Amino acid sequence: MITAELEAAYRSTHYVVDAGAGPGEGALFDPIVLEIDVASPALLAPHRRREVDCSCFITACNPFSRALDAHSNQLRQGDLAAELWHRSLSHLSGEGRHPSNGWPAEPSFLVLGLALEAAKSLGRHHEQNAVVWSGPDAVPQLVMLD
Repeated sequence: MITAELEAAYRSTHYVVDAGAGPGEGALFDPIVLEIDVASPALLAPHRRREVDCSCFITACNPFSRALDAHSNQLRQGDLAAELWHRSLSHLSGEGRHPSNGWPAEPSFLVLGLALEAAKSLGRHHEQNAVVWSGPDAVPQLVMLD
């Protein structure tokens, strides 16, 4: 069950994208910090570079918000990375960082061009409570997965 406190933590987390640090690229731009329900003009740059109008910020770490050890999270994140590669989904590295609650930063990906229903499906497959999805308006939305 997702508590109001947990949802509030998701909403106040900073979702940081290593812009320009995709496969074969150096760090070309400053990181993009996504905040829920706050327009992100900077997010439009990777959307334009990849010619997409949406994206999904996702992790495979800490399934259903149960803290796992670093090794287990690394394996889970590796499985997600392999799936993204296998499906030829363009993605950038990132991490979710809560500014004050002490929860460790979670390695994540910004998956470019992933439609909302596909983002939900990917999140459910990797046992997540939520994903962050942005459409053409570049406003990150917290999408809870029931």
